[in-house]
Amino acid sequence: MKLADFRSALEANPDCSLRVAFGQDALAAHFHVTEVGRVTKDFVDCGGVRRSETRCVLQTLVAGDTDHRLNSTKLAKIVALADVLDLPGEASVEVEHQERSVSTDLLDAVEREGDTLTLRLAPKQTACLAEDACGIGVGLPTLPLADGCCGGGSCD
Repeated sequence: MKLADFRSALEANPDCSLRVAFGQDALAAHFHVTEVGRVTKDFVDCGGVRRSETRCVLQTLVAGDTDHRLNSTKLAKIVALADVLDLPGEASVEVEHQERSVSTDLLDAVEREGDTLTLRLAPKQTACLAEDACGIGVGLPTLPLADGCCGGGSCD
């Protein structure tokens, strides 16, 4: 989900309780959003193309304050505090949460269920961004590597 769409969903559903769900699991109802971050990643794919992406990351924390409840209006205000970061509206939104270690998932959808707004998370996936150069296709047999992939004719 893009940041602009997330903000619109929060504003269109004021004063809703919040639920963060990933698969069959969910964060405890007393979770906090401890920070809104702008994460910019500059990289070169295996075909040699320079790329850059910017994401909005919401860090959550489940602390001992079990009486705490964050609602959609308060979360919208927290997200608005990040305006100083000049996050683009087309930035994807991710949610950091801690299970055994810190995980980051994509915000896939926002759904209203009664007076609750559910933030549905989906696992992040890796992908080859230079499929044309490498000849790699999802679900297809691996093809011989092209000269541009991995800095030469081989990834050895």
